[in-house]
Amino acid sequence: MVPPEEHPWCPRCGAAYEPLQEYCLECGERLPHDRGVVGLLAAAWQRHIPWYPGDWIWPVVLFFVLTVISTAAAVAAASTSGSSTVVATQPGVTVGPGATTAATAPTATLPPAPQPTITTGQLPTAPGSTTAPPVTTTAPPPATTAPAPTGAGSWPAGRSGYTNVLASVPQSAGRAGADASARRAAAAGLPQVGVLDSNRYPSLRNGYYVVFSGVYSTATQAAAALASAHARGFTDAYEARVTP
Repeated sequence: MVPPEEHPWCPRCGAAYEPLQEYCLECGERLPHDRGVVGLLAAAWQRHIPWYPGDWIWPVVLFFVLTVISTAAAVAAASTSGSSTVVATQPGVTVGPGATTAATAPTATLPPAPQPTITTGQLPTAPGSTTAPPVTTTAPPPATTAPAPTGAGSWPAGRSGYTNVLASVPQSAGRAGADASARRAAAAGLPQVGVLDSNRYPSLRNGYYVVFSGVYSTATQAAAALASAHARGFTDAYEARVTP
């Protein structure tokens, strides 16, 4: 009696299919073909378990088996090397009935070392110590640290005139912002840059640090210089009268 021919199984639904069949007639899955050892292993898997995870399972299984074998070999080698420890013992010498003691190497007797001969006499006199004259050093005068330039000048005392106001900083915010604007204006090349305390000048609004540029006798001169301030980044600059 001829045994029935075994058919491979679909990896998705488990339905049997013919060897040359390309797609499963039940679920439409593309069917695996003969792929050498991997194909044989896949077919054997599907004969016992309908669900087949894919061909990636075989490299994983192979890696796992190799890891187990390597670990077992390493453990066996370590146990073998640890059990072959040889302890060397010194042979004993029989002293009496049933008693032994370790062998003792013979002791060599050395002649006494000759003692050095010390001749007493007058020791040489150490030369007189010479002391070098003290060297007097004069410390250099302390360096005078020049104050860091702020770029901020002041308005001439007792003079009335006109100027260009570059910025007005509220005194409640501190003077640092006004000094920074003054340094920027001086670096931009604007003339006679300074900072005013508006509380000291009746013509200015109180409570501000006023950054100005130029001291002019007439409003026409101040207006002529205003374009230069605008061109150098101070677009909000305006002409103002300063009265002490």
